Amino acid sequence: MTTGPHLPHRLQPLLAPRSIALVGASDNPGRIGGMPLDLLRHFAFAGAVYPVNPKYEEVFGYRCYPDIESLPEACDLVVLAIAAPEVTAMLERCHARGIPAAIVYAAGFAEAAGEGLTLQRTLEAFAQRSGMVVAGPNCMGFANLNLHAYTAFASVFKNVPLQTGPGRASIVTQSGNVCSAVFALARRLGVPVSHFINTGNEACVEFSEYLEYLAQDDATECVVGYVEQLRNGPRFIDAALAFARKRKPLILYKAGETDKGSEAVRSHTSALAGDLALYKAAFEQLNVIRGTDFAQMADLAYLSGFRARQGGPRVAIVTMSGALGAILADKFIGAGLEVPTLSDDLQRTLREGIPDYGMVSNPVDVTGNVVNSPQFVRTILGALAQSDQVDTVVVYAPGYLLDRMAEPLVEVCGQWNKLVVAIDTGAATCRDQLAQAGVPVFDDIGRATQALAPFCQWLARHEAVARWAALRQAQAVESGTPPVLPAALNEHATKLLLAGYGVPSLQGLPARDADEAVHAAGQLGYPVALKILSADIAHKTEVGGVRLNVADAQALRRHCEDMLANVQRHSPAARIDGFLVQPMASGGVAELIAGITHDPVFGPALTVGLGGVLTELYRDASHRLLPVDAAMVQTMLRELRAWPLLDGFRGRPLADVAGACEGIAALSRAQAALGPQVREIEINPLQVRAQGQGAFALDALVVVQD
Repeated sequence: MTTGPHLPHRLQPLLAPRSIALVGASDNPGRIGGMPLDLLRHFAFAGAVYPVNPKYEEVFGYRCYPDIESLPEACDLVVLAIAAPEVTAMLERCHARGIPAAIVYAAGFAEAAGEGLTLQRTLEAFAQRSGMVVAGPNCMGFANLNLHAYTAFASVFKNVPLQTGPGRASIVTQSGNVCSAVFALARRLGVPVSHFINTGNEACVEFSEYLEYLAQDDATECVVGYVEQLRNGPRFIDAALAFARKRKPLILYKAGETDKGSEAVRSHTSALAGDLALYKAAFEQLNVIRGTDFAQMADLAYLSGFRARQGGPRVAIVTMSGALGAILADKFIGAGLEVPTLSDDLQRTLREGIPDYGMVSNPVDVTGNVVNSPQFVRTILGALAQSDQVDTVVVYAPGYLLDRMAEPLVEVCGQWNKLVVAIDTGAATCRDQLAQAGVPVFDDIGRATQALAPFCQWLARHEAVARWAALRQAQAVESGTPPVLPAALNEHATKLLLAGYGVPSLQGLPARDADEAVHAAGQLGYPVALKILSADIAHKTEVGGVRLNVADAQALRRHCEDMLANVQRHSPAARIDGFLVQPMASGGVAELIAGITHDPVFGPALTVGLGGVLTELYRDASHRLLPVDAAMVQTMLRELRAWPLLDGFRGRPLADVAGACEGIAALSRAQAALGPQVREIEINPLQVRAQGQGAFALDALVVVQD
């Protein structure tokens, strides 16, 4: 097993150093300048180690040098255990010595604001000018456990079970304490670790660049991480898709879910927590597993060792207790998995060895009869492993019974590749045997559920992520020169623009004054809707700029006069282009809102929800990164709590979902064609009519970048 990526990466000397210098070395293993040297000696790092401090001749058995210029070679990596004001000057000297990478421990940079922010900007300017790879500042450091290259001042490495084999999981966090906590939990579960990375303030090396490296790294089969803020969304998307392509689980805990959590994030690394709803949607779209606590993340790292098994969200539960079957069913369904009822044929097969009082529909209660007929366990497990009705099999048994079932479990898992998971409530002696045969073993129902549910969903999302990656790539290839837009567009111009990309709308007729409005209404037929036409007024109802069900010419003239007076009173600086006269929309089954915004982290994103105030009140919305196609939009609509309103709820007519999906997908095409000059596109409402009758934008907005 190699310890680096196939292709050279600029982080190679940082994460896989062959030689290490430490400036600010100490002979005290309890100080930050001494602890890494103690670890390098303790774990027998094979490369050269150069402590730097004029106070010492030798520390931890290593010769100590008076200054960086005295080193016998330009080492791969220098670690700076010095105060913040001294950092950049020392980096200049290290760079002059030919050292390509550095780790900066010191706090007191951007997270401290004021003078610290100035120090960080100076550091960033140096790194950009020199090309030197600088990790941190305000970080604990790293460890490459496969190389025994310890550059972190962390005592946890000596306080966990010794790792004797090569690592396969890497940990990368924006918090040193989280890094240590997750590492300790993973090691106590027996998960071998490759990289321990604390990114700190990420002044020069951003979180996603570490992920980019680890996606290529042969010694990294999964990543467990903690993130407060992503500073480069597009790079993160590319890195996450690289993990998805290689079927490597990327497990991330995102902090800042509450106002207080966001406040703590800002104070910790001077980063904004970001839009949590979009983070959640983006993680799912990119097949990133969202961590919920450290123990669950360690359990997921353990499960990642079984990712070659074929599994998914439809679970068969095999127990020796009807009560435990009910509990597991509740927990799995509550976690978003399915416990499908088995077919009559499969139930008959299972019934052959299960008494009448044992359930066979799923959960499958084999009862205590399994003690008398262990051979039938093989029949049950084989039938479920072969069935296309379930994706994953969970076996719950006390330790002594699991030991009796071990042989058939191993045999079945050797014959079929379906994911089979055991929950041992005792102290089974067969745990290692089962794990080696491809059966993960848990000893707690809650932990098993919390880890299995997202892992099974991760297994099921591979194809969807691959399809989106292909759609994204195709859009990148097709992108051309966008048309130049005026600084602002009124509603009529916006609808005409979007119609060119396939967005259907209820077109109206523009009118410069009341006379033209009456003429337009005569062409369209009463009743009509009257709207103020102005590129400066995004929300017309708030300024009295909309009148509905205008019945005749007399009423229309009166409304034109009143509307102009209202608008001029509320928005005196707004430029008025006249009026827009539309036919009254009728026959709608439901109204949707569809909007594209430019997220500061991830870029263009689509939000879809039920139109009107209820969406904002109930937060009933679905989000996706762009691009999307009609199939993705339909999935978004099905995620809404309001989906039944489109699907014939209580005798309502079925809505033209296909028409709505095509119209919303056309918004994605419009955004791609118009490019970054557009800050926002919104249809509100999109009237969805009965099946086969289409969907139409009744109002539309395009906001051009300033």
